[in-house]
Amino acid sequence: MPEPEPKEPGSLTPDEAVTPAGGGASSLATSDAETLEGGPIPGGTASGKARSLWSDAWHDLRRNPVFVVSALIILFLVLIALWPGLIASGNPLACDLAKAQEGSQPGHPFGFDTQGCDVYTRTVHGARASITVGICATAGAALLGSVLGGLAGFFGGWWDALLSRVADIFFGIPIILGGLVFLSVVTGGSLWPVVGFIVLLGWPQISRIARGSVVTARQHDYVQAARALGAGNTRLLLRHIAPNAVAPVIVVATIALGTYIALEATLSFLGVGLKPPTVSWGIDISNASTQIRNAPHMLLWPAGALSITVLAFIMLGDAVRDALDPKLR
Repeated sequence: MPEPEPKEPGSLTPDEAVTPAGGGASSLATSDAETLEGGPIPGGTASGKARSLWSDAWHDLRRNPVFVVSALIILFLVLIALWPGLIASGNPLACDLAKAQEGSQPGHPFGFDTQGCDVYTRTVHGARASITVGICATAGAALLGSVLGGLAGFFGGWWDALLSRVADIFFGIPIILGGLVFLSVVTGGSLWPVVGFIVLLGWPQISRIARGSVVTARQHDYVQAARALGAGNTRLLLRHIAPNAVAPVIVVATIALGTYIALEATLSFLGVGLKPPTVSWGIDISNASTQIRNAPHMLLWPAGALSITVLAFIMLGDAVRDALDPKLR
């Protein structure tokens, strides 16, 4: 019998190329990639398995110093919002007019305001109102906008056209003017009217992001294959489209959270947002604005806390965007 011709190094017969047990082209490509790079293929785990979008994003976030710093700041702010007594045991409503506008003293590092209230205690307790408004408003706007935008992007037709026109109307309302009109009618000065107003004007932005993501995901081959196999609309939305369309919504909502906290402080500063006896950074900034020359410490500390909080959430949103957007890798 004639001897088989010797094969060139690295060549495979057709049977070997399509047989997974024999290694095949996939195994050869993986082996070559690991040899050239000196390790597993990028985007894979130590065992060679490819990571999902979320695990890959978490892998990048843990190594991003911007994310780590902003997450630690936000974690600290959430802790003092839940338990302000951990670092400020005083009563933010306890005031002594004899100490009005006095500067830093032992036990009172931030001084006193015009009513003789401890600025440090009020700054710490003010985190609760601002962060509560930001989180609740973001959750409400994200939920409402995602549902409406997702349904419009999936079904299209008259529902999509109607939602787009309604969103255009809300986009045309100046947010500060709308807040002055809406909140001046709704009296009480509590958290929930402010949250409701922010949700009312915040959902159109989320809905447009959700609509675009759903329209893009709906055109993918795996969605068409699931539909061809008999999957209903509910299964397509919840199992195939929503998990692949939610990433842009999370990014926009995270960045918007810091914006909503600043908006609450602005409305409180203008006198139509939160009102006493609620402790808020916006209220303290408003009270200190007339005494900035005589007692600048009254304005410095609540304004600084507000700026750090807004910056931390915006930095967190930027880091999440960089991790979830494949175009930025």
